[in-house]
Amino acid sequence: MLYAPEDSLILVVDDTTTNLEIVFDILMNVGFKVITENDGKRAIQQVEYRLPDLILLDVMMPGIDGFETCKLLKENSATCDIPIIFMTANSDTDSKVKGLSIGAVDYITKPFHEEELLARIKTHLQLRNLTKTLEKRVAERTAALSKALKDLQESQLQLVQTEKMSALGQLVAGVAHEINNPVGFIHGNLGHASVYFQDMINIINLYQQHYPNPVPEIQEEIAAIDLKYMLADLPNLISSMKEGVQRIRNISTSLRTFSRADSDRKIYCNIHDGIDSTIMILKHRLKASENRPDIQVIKDYDSLPELECFIGQLNQVFMNLLANAIDALEESNVGRTYIEIEANPNKVLIQTTLTEDKNHILIRIKDNGMGMSTDVQQKIFDYLFTTKPVGQGTGLGLSIARQIVVEKHGGTLEVNSVLGEGSEFIIKLPIQ
Repeated sequence: MLYAPEDSLILVVDDTTTNLEIVFDILMNVGFKVITENDGKRAIQQVEYRLPDLILLDVMMPGIDGFETCKLLKENSATCDIPIIFMTANSDTDSKVKGLSIGAVDYITKPFHEEELLARIKTHLQLRNLTKTLEKRVAERTAALSKALKDLQESQLQLVQTEKMSALGQLVAGVAHEINNPVGFIHGNLGHASVYFQDMINIINLYQQHYPNPVPEIQEEIAAIDLKYMLADLPNLISSMKEGVQRIRNISTSLRTFSRADSDRKIYCNIHDGIDSTIMILKHRLKASENRPDIQVIKDYDSLPELECFIGQLNQVFMNLLANAIDALEESNVGRTYIEIEANPNKVLIQTTLTEDKNHILIRIKDNGMGMSTDVQQKIFDYLFTTKPVGQGTGLGLSIARQIVVEKHGGTLEVNSVLGEGSEFIIKLPIQ
């Protein structure tokens, strides 16, 4: 048996007291819990207060009759699933069809036999309990499917992240390698060129000392090329070229550091090198433009031990958080003049510290941009959630960032933000 009488509550609705008493006694004698009402309106109020497992409902009642009472109960989402059995002295087919069409599960004709009444109630309570069991299983299955969907989304994120890092690593490593050869050639030859130019300058100076009055044609050429200025400026030109080449070498080093291929194992790394390489790659977005001055990057680095990690993946996290900070600052500049921005400049603070117990590293990346509402903060790490216009954001960046920090490194990634004041992302990574 799928039910026990003592666990089932039955509501009996009939405007005839004798009928109520008869049904009440029958049901109570076999162990059912019973409540009674004598009109449809009071029955609806009773159901709202206490949900029965089954309703025995008289058709002919003053006020709202059984049909109307049944219709109102079926229109209410809280009561629509309660099985209703009509009790009526009218056994014509039209009445039965009408009752069944508005949601009743059965009819019993007055005067009824006790065995028939109990048999019908038993049948519909069993069906009701079976339905509840199926609904529970469906709910459990739905929960399992929801978990499976979440797992699938996380797997998709992992796949996207892995493929992205693999493609990016190969591309960047290849570019860095191709850059290194010509840059190394230029860097080496600039040293020789500097020596050669200095030798030429020395020869020219000797000529001017020993032959101070050259022929007019040479004097005219010296004036035309402004020899004095050229000799003074040549060392500066070579020095500038050396600085430019060194800048390219630094970028190449940053690219190699950023894209380090470490997907198969963790290695010990200096977190600050990863952050600095990311800043170097984003340097072009931090520079001043005609609309705003430089975005100030303030670094407050603590003395940290090397961290065993997937540094290439953590660099992707740094890239995403810093790029988002720059986006937030650019958004906050809309409608502000250059002078207004200069008075309250764009800033990104990057702070690293050890926790008090020395077991974790904290990395804080804070901007003074637009900030986020509480609602956005709650969704910011959700799969495919983005606040950017269509075509400018995928909604994957922060989801992947959290997955890298939490699942790959056993850490946490949180956000604190005040609308209109800025946002701070906090990465917490275990040292061991």
